[in-house]
Amino acid sequence: MTILNRSNPEHRNGPGALGQQEPARRSRRDFLKLAGLGAAGLALTFPRRGNGAGTPSAENPSGKRPNVLFLFADDQRADTIAALGNPHIQTPHLDRLCRRGLAFRRAYMQGGFNGATCVPSRAMLLSGQPLFHCDERLRDETWPAAFGRAGYTTFMTGKWHNGKPALLASFQQARAVFIGGMTNPMHAELHDLASGQLVTRPPAHQHACATFADEAIKFLQSVGDKPFFCYVPFDAPHDPHVVPEAFPVRYDAGKIPLPPNFLPQHPFDNGELRIRDEMLLPHPRPPGAVREQIADYYRYISFLDEQIGRILDALEKAPYAANTLVVFAADSGVARGSHGLIGKQNLYEHSLRVPLIIAGTGVAQDKTTGALCYLWDVLPTLGALCGVAAPPQSEGQSLAAVLRAPEQPARPALVFAYKDVQRAVCDGRWKLIRYPQADRTQLFDLQEDPHEARDLAGLPEQAGQVKSLLALLVQQQRFYGDKQPLTVVQPQSGEGTQGTTGKQKHKSHK
Repeated sequence: MTILNRSNPEHRNGPGALGQQEPARRSRRDFLKLAGLGAAGLALTFPRRGNGAGTPSAENPSGKRPNVLFLFADDQRADTIAALGNPHIQTPHLDRLCRRGLAFRRAYMQGGFNGATCVPSRAMLLSGQPLFHCDERLRDETWPAAFGRAGYTTFMTGKWHNGKPALLASFQQARAVFIGGMTNPMHAELHDLASGQLVTRPPAHQHACATFADEAIKFLQSVGDKPFFCYVPFDAPHDPHVVPEAFPVRYDAGKIPLPPNFLPQHPFDNGELRIRDEMLLPHPRPPGAVREQIADYYRYISFLDEQIGRILDALEKAPYAANTLVVFAADSGVARGSHGLIGKQNLYEHSLRVPLIIAGTGVAQDKTTGALCYLWDVLPTLGALCGVAAPPQSEGQSLAAVLRAPEQPARPALVFAYKDVQRAVCDGRWKLIRYPQADRTQLFDLQEDPHEARDLAGLPEQAGQVKSLLALLVQQQRFYGDKQPLTVVQPQSGEGTQGTTGKQKHKSHK
């Protein structure tokens, strides 16, 4: 079992430190102009301002506002769903959600400025703001609050990692809330929202994820005539990988394959090799220990899948099921042996790319899409579908057109950041990762090498591609107000596996 380290912000009952320099604010029109969407994109992406009273629109022609059920996992890689191509894991209920809806193959979280990347990831999701602008304590209006302002009943149960005041401001109802980053889920301290305060509830004597599912089901069985926004952020499959002994699904570590990009150790110091997550297994990584870790991880995901199935069963029995949008996503991925890493404090696909499935009336069924998007585009999409006016600071774009026609593109490029030690940009096919402190650059052709196993940056014939992507990265940095230089005066050697913890330079806009 993992030992908690309370000196790490991931393991404390509150968000970690905030970001880097204060970025320049951008209008939505500026944002879409840079993204190449223009005026037409502006009309498509954001609903008209108003009281959100369910007026007909292209996204919602009937004018009857749908409900929202949002299921959110913690540290679940995008490649851990059987229906999406993993034959080694059992996820029957996520599989049926895939059959009912549209799965995004290229949905991403944007990174973080502290090791507990789930804090900024959840802040980005709930605010609709990019990493470089969002306030991790959510002191601006959130999307759940906007749904409440528009007449929705708002409810949450599960993990909350962005400060108690933001929870109180965002949701009208909350039960069985875990305030913090990680804990033993069999002994989690949970709280209910009562009379405007969070009060500790009696011990549940069961796994926290089972309690979260219980409370979500109770809510679904008690809703009235008003539309609802039900948010269920689980704390699984984040380690420690604690699953009730009686849960029948188990995985034989000897039969679990290593990741296709497994390495005994990372080939150079990426700036974050001493963080707690990277110390969970020794260097070099023993293949057998990695397999055992993956087997435990998969078992936890299967247990989470069972809880999700219970909630989906309750929804399907409800009279409003056909008018409910169901979303499943995760706040980040995690390495688990890929590239010689264990945690999520890196900018490789296995840690940035997340599962995203959306199902409901008007959404393509049993389809996948390669449209590029951020997690912080999801709630603006739901707002567009539900006729809810966006919070003033939201910058995400609606993916409603993709939900109807999965072949439609979304964003032309994505940019990522981790502390002051890593930056990355991706145009869909090509991805460049820059390590300023180590003076290292990686280039990957994701079309031919989706696991990022072959670094092409040193090939003379790819010099033009490196130059082009560096220019795109600088453009994206300027747009978002990211002032981190891509080169430093005295870079580290970048050799070996003894990492350094990058210094944080980003600050909140508050």
